[in-house]
Amino acid sequence: MKKGILLFSFAFMLAGCADLIHNSRSKNTVSSSLISFLYPTAEVPPKEIPSIPVLTLPIKVGIAFVPSKRDHINNQEQVTLLNKVKASFEQYEYIDKVEVIPSVYLDAVGGFNTLEQVSRLYDVDVMALVSYDQLRQSYDNPASLLYWSIVGLYVIPGNSNTVQTFVDTAVFDIKSRKMLFRAPGIHKSESISTAVGSKKKMHDESLAGFEAAVTNMIPNLDNELSRFKTRVKEEKVAKVKKRDGYSGGALGGALLVLCFIGFRRFKSLA
Repeated sequence: MKKGILLFSFAFMLAGCADLIHNSRSKNTVSSSLISFLYPTAEVPPKEIPSIPVLTLPIKVGIAFVPSKRDHINNQEQVTLLNKVKASFEQYEYIDKVEVIPSVYLDAVGGFNTLEQVSRLYDVDVMALVSYDQLRQSYDNPASLLYWSIVGLYVIPGNSNTVQTFVDTAVFDIKSRKMLFRAPGIHKSESISTAVGSKKKMHDESLAGFEAAVTNMIPNLDNELSRFKTRVKEEKVAKVKKRDGYSGGALGGALLVLCFIGFRRFKSLA
């Protein structure tokens, strides 16, 4: 009789605790806002004045994360991620150099005035600003406490984690303050961890989410960088001029070379 009562009490305790764990959820959103950084004192961006950016070839580019009120990605992690973005720019002959700029150099007050100061410091003409939004969720399921009561907390995973990450690279001409193009990247991951290890697991998942989202963004950035040459020629989104001593072609030069080679081949076959 006593044994039955003890078993019933133990089962009741497990059920009650399991229900408590099941309802235990945590939700955390981290972000850096491009709009808030560029227009810190205005509710909406001011009306644009029609103008065409003038780009000097080869272009000098700076890349940086948009700063946030809290550092969700440390400086070393930022540099690692930005180097992936840097590689996309460096493959084009119309790019002179690419400077990785720590977000600490972008004043918290923000605005284009800050970008102009940084551009003079690093000697760049164009800024690629990487902003992000990441939603992290973690909740416990009933099985976690059941196994915790029997075999120990570290053995059976009990926390379900979800991380959704969005990154966006917006490229601006600093003098005209015009956005030249942008490229997004998104990633979602789900995992299970022990209750004790959930905090570290979520940090690791968070960083992995940023890395995956940036990786997914790279093909979009490559496409926009390649397409920009055509847009300059056909859509007149920017004017170009050459620096003294620069012998490279204009943004549409590669296309002209291909056409010339094709013409020479056609003429030799005729």
